[in-house]
Amino acid sequence: MIEWYKIAMFQNYANFSGRARRSEYWYFRLVTSLLLFGFIILAVMISVIAGGMIGFPIAFGLIFLYLIASLIPSLAVTVRRMHDIGKSGWTILVALIPLAGPIWVLVLLITEGEYGDNYYGPDPKNINGEINDIGINN
Repeated sequence: MIEWYKIAMFQNYANFSGRARRSEYWYFRLVTSLLLFGFIILAVMISVIAGGMIGFPIAFGLIFLYLIASLIPSLAVTVRRMHDIGKSGWTILVALIPLAGPIWVLVLLITEGEYGDNYYGPDPKNINGEINDIGINN
């Protein structure tokens, strides 16, 4: 889980080309959500210990900094996920359409990627593609 997050956040920080598996995308989202939840828990703990609301500005500052730092990797992994299903990265703009847009993008994000190479690159699941093709007559 953490390995997929590291790949999306650090190795492919601003890589908008290629394809991302569902596991890379969803593990990135899971770790991001857990970190944001952790910042909120930290705010509550600081507020309880210090008495008052002092922890919330600190936590929201951390959340803001994290969201800024993860904006480009988040867009990049989403675009690569769209590439995996054969869609253009611009497809994520459909999410701006009220009500139906985010639902449609969610459906696309959970859709299994195209098998084999597509316009956007090789299949990320097909690690041993040459070995799998042995004995197949084209």
